[in-house]
Parts: sequence; structure tokens; C-alpha cells
Amino acid sequence: MTTTPSLQSTLQRYQREIFNEMRSALQQIESMTGGPGALDLPSFYGQMRYHLGWVDVNFAPTRSNPGKLLRPTLLLLAYEAAGASGLAPRNGDGTESKDHLSRALPAAAALELTHNFTLIHDDIEDGDEERRHRATLWKLWGIPQAINTGDGLFALSRLVLWHVLERGVEPSIAVRLGALLDRACLIIAEGQHLDISFESRQGISVALYIDMIRRKTAELMACAAEMGGLLSTDNEDTIARLRHFGKAIGIAFQVRDDMLGIWASSEESGKTPAGDILRRKKSLPILHALEHANPSDRQALNDMYSQEQLISAAQAQDVLNIFDRTETRAYCRTFLAEQCLLAHNALDTLANIPRTGSAIADRALQDMEALIAFIEEGTQA
Repeated sequence: MTTTPSLQSTLQRYQREIFNEMRSALQQIESMTGGPGALDLPSFYGQMRYHLGWVDVNFAPTRSNPGKLLRPTLLLLAYEAAGASGLAPRNGDGTESKDHLSRALPAAAALELTHNFTLIHDDIEDGDEERRHRATLWKLWGIPQAINTGDGLFALSRLVLWHVLERGVEPSIAVRLGALLDRACLIIAEGQHLDISFESRQGISVALYIDMIRRKTAELMACAAEMGGLLSTDNEDTIARLRHFGKAIGIAFQVRDDMLGIWASSEESGKTPAGDILRRKKSLPILHALEHANPSDRQALNDMYSQEQLISAAQAQDVLNIFDRTETRAYCRTFLAEQCLLAHNALDTLANIPRTGSAIADRALQDMEALIAFIEEGTQA
């Protein structure tokens, strides 16, 4: 009987390799541009390192929260699950070698750098002053510099991706990887456009919201899984199924976050209880309630979400009561379960792929199951 690994063990499995790839790439690019000098480029790259959690505000090395590295980890898991485990020999002492990861690590690093470029711009557009319990880039160095640093990370991510050519990846595959990442960036920008427009629009439907998170949140995870598959196999059906897994898990993660933003206790998530209500965030629960509330409740919701003053604790409880009457929590759970089922189905088909030396591939599939289990367990209370 196999045991599903924890999310923590899954995310830590290749953390060191991903970090080393990102650090090496940034150091290499910085040295190519001339390094320290009169142009003060160290502060440019220092801002990148600050956002990534590697240095403090004075650019001195520090240990900070670097994020989960979920997307690059998903890429490497998809790479292994599709059969790359056949490339993984044993070391002389019998321990598992990770040399097989070399082929995929530049793509994993590029994906994480791309994700961080979007976070820098998100912080500016949303006016967020903190990320991962530290001041955001724009808060410290101003909006113009933060925009420029985000642009730099985007360009850096594309340069890093081409390092796959030095790791034995065929040029035709490298070109497809580049096209996948470029397409994902465009779709993410589409999703961000929709998200920003929702702030001043009335009548946003649940269907439109799901389309927005599919673009803004799920696309990069779908891209991660697809890129991992492309680096591992030429079986287009396998690559497509990995993309389906990434898309489903990406949507599910966002819905999970939406639910925690309403119903989680501070002990469970570190969030303020009903925090998304107090912030008047138009997430899935409020949009579902607006579609299904009676006229009186719908008017009350519209009034509260358009008022100038902050929503009070009493009003937040009124919103929660409307959620109860519209069975909004049950709807969110059902929708999330449907996405998790889609992800499970994608993995079930992958489990039947013939492999050479499949122990690592089987473990990768178990790790991907752990991602689903994390989502399912986090919204049962």
C-alpha cells in the first residue's frame, strides 16, 4: 500500500536544484552585462534578488520566504511522470542520482522567474504594500523602478529558458517551449485585464470569473505541466493530459484560496476570517451568491459592495448569512471537487504509460496526487 506524500515533502523535493539553477542563471546574466560598475547595475539585480527573497533591503544575503516554488516543481514532476525517470541512474553508493533533472531545470527556473515577474506587476496594479511578510518592491523603490525590475525578470526568464539547448534539448523542442511560455504570458495578461476590469463592473457572472482565473492563475500551471511533458516525451496525448492536469489543479488552487478567504480561521490559513468580505473582493463565493440570492439579498450585497465606508463586522456576518441561504459554500465545494476529479482522471491515464525504471515516475505521480489531496483536505471544515 503506497502512502500519499505530504505537500511539504513534495515542494521540498527539488527546492535546492531549482534555487541553484535560478541563482546560477542570474549570476551568469549579471556578469555578461558587465557586473559592478559606474552604471550601478548591482542595484538593478539587487532588486530582483530582494523580490526573490535572497537579500534584504540593503542587498545583504538573507533567508526569507521565497514562495512555494509550486510551478517549477510541477514542471519537474510532469517531466518525471511522463517517463524521464528512465534517465535517472544510481550513484556509485546506490543512492538516487538527480542528473536527469539537468535537462528540465532551465525551463523550471524560467517558469519561476516568469511567475515572479507577474507578482511584481500584480503588486503595483493592486496597490499591495506587502508580499510574503516583506515590503513590496514598488513600496521600497517606487513604481517606475518596480515596473522596470519586473520587465527585467521577464526578459531574464526568456534568456534562462534557452539554456535548455546547452543541456541536450533539441532545438525544435526548445522553440516549442519558448512558444508555450510566450503564449502563457499573453493569456495571463488577458486574465489580469479581466480581473482589473471586474473591480469597476457590475453583473460579473460566475462563468466569466472562472474564465478569468483560468487565464490569470491556471494558465501558468497548465504551461508548467505541458512543458515538463514536452521535455520528457514525444507522445502528444501524454503532453495534452499533463496540461489538463495543470489547468484543473490551477483552477482548484484558486477556488481553494477563495474559500479560505471567506471561511478559514486565522489558525488554519493565517488569513483574517471573512477577510475577502471585508476587502470586498469579488471572488467566486460572492459572485455565486449574487447570481442565486433573492432580490432583497442581492440588493443588500450590491449596496454593501458599493458603499464608500468599510464593511463592518456586522455586515460581514450578513454576507455570510446570505451565503448560507444561497448554499454558496456547498457550490464552491462541489465545483472544487469537480476540478480535483479532472486532475485525478488525468493522472489515472498517465499511470498506465509504459516506462523504463518507473520508480521515480511512480513517485512523481504520488507527489502530484499530494497536490490534489492538499486542495481537497483544505476545504473540508
